[in-house]
Amino acid sequence: MMLDTGTLRVALALVDLTLLMLFYFITYRRTRSAYSGWWCMALLLFLVGNAAYLLDGTAYQAWTNPAGNVLLVTGAASIWAGARSLRAAAPRPWQLAAGPGITAVASVLDHPATNIWAGGPAYLAFMAVLIGLASRELFLLERDYSRVHRPLAVGAGILATFYAGRLIAFLADGADGAVFGSFFGSAPMTVFTSVTLVVASFTMAELSYEQQTTDLRARATVDGLTGLLNRSAFLDLAENELRRLRRTGTTASVILADLDHFKKINDEFGHPAGDSALQAFARACTGTVRSTDLIGRYGGEEFILLLPGVTPERAREIAADVSSRLQQSGSRVIPRLPTVSYGIAAVDAGPGGLDAAVASADAALYQAKTLGRDRAELAAGGGS
Repeated sequence: MMLDTGTLRVALALVDLTLLMLFYFITYRRTRSAYSGWWCMALLLFLVGNAAYLLDGTAYQAWTNPAGNVLLVTGAASIWAGARSLRAAAPRPWQLAAGPGITAVASVLDHPATNIWAGGPAYLAFMAVLIGLASRELFLLERDYSRVHRPLAVGAGILATFYAGRLIAFLADGADGAVFGSFFGSAPMTVFTSVTLVVASFTMAELSYEQQTTDLRARATVDGLTGLLNRSAFLDLAENELRRLRRTGTTASVILADLDHFKKINDEFGHPAGDSALQAFARACTGTVRSTDLIGRYGGEEFILLLPGVTPERAREIAADVSSRLQQSGSRVIPRLPTVSYGIAAVDAGPGGLDAAVASADAALYQAKTLGRDRAELAAGGGS
C-alpha cells in the first residue's frame, strides 16, 4: 500500500528531528566546528520547512507554503556555507540570503492560497544550484583531505541533479504531469530526501571526527604562538628529510636563530610585546625560505631551520634576508623589533648528522652572541 504524502512528510520530520538531536549532541557539541554548526542549522530548517508543508490544503496554506519554500532553500544555503567553511570563509550574508529572498517573492506572487506549488520553479532552481555549489566546494578540497568528503560530494551532486531533474520535469510536464508525479513529485522526493539526510548526516559525523583528529594532531606538532613546528615535530620531520637527502646525496644546512635581548623586551614592554616579536620573526622566516624548508620553534626565543640543498654560505645570506624582512615588517606593539643572531652548520651525511649539526650551529650561535650579536656565524670547518 502506498503511503500518502502527508504520512511520508511526518516520517521525514521524525527522521530529521532524530538526526538533528543526534548530530547536535554527539557531534557538534564535541567539535564546535563551523561546518557541523551549519549542518545542524540545515537540519533544523529542513525540519521546520517540511513541517510547514503539512498545512497544505488548509486555511494556513497561503503563508505556510511560501514559508516552507524559503526555509528549505535557506537550509540548502546552509549546506553550501558548511561545505565552503571547510576550505574558505563562509559566503557573505547577501549571497546566502539571495536564494531565499527571491524564492519568497516568487512564492508570494504565485497565488499560494490556491496553488500548493506556488514559487515552485524558483524553489527547485535554488535547491539545485545551492546544493550543487556545496558539491563543488567538497570536490575542490584536496583529494587526501579526508576519506569521506569525496563520497559526500558525489551524494550532494546526485541530490542537486535530482532537483534539476525536478525543475525540468516541472517546467515541461507541470506539477500534475505523469512524469513529474511518478518520478519527481512530493512523495518520491520525500523518500529520497529521507535517505539522503540519513546518509549525509552519518558521513558528516565521520568527517567531523576526522577533522577533530587532524586538529588534535596539528596541536601536537605546531607551536600555538607562532604557527611553526614545535621542537619535537621539527626534529622528527628533519630526520625523515635527512634520510631522503642521504639517498640522493644532497647537502643541507641547519640554522639556529636567537632573538637578541629578548628578556629586555619582555621586561620593558611586557609579554605581549615579546609574543609579537616572536610572531614577527616566524612570519619573516616563512616569507623568506622555500616551502620545502623546515622551520621550528626550538624553545623560548630560539628557532631552528633545516635548508635542504643549501650550503652554509648560502644559508648565511638567507639569514640576512630573514633579518632584513623582520626589520622591515615593524610592529604596533613595540617601537623596534629585536635583532637576531644566527649559528649555521652543514649537516653531515652520516647517522647522527642532525644532532652533530645542531651542536655545531649552537656553538656558532654562541660565538655570534659573543662577537656582539646581530650577525650570523658559520660553524668551525663549515659544519659538523
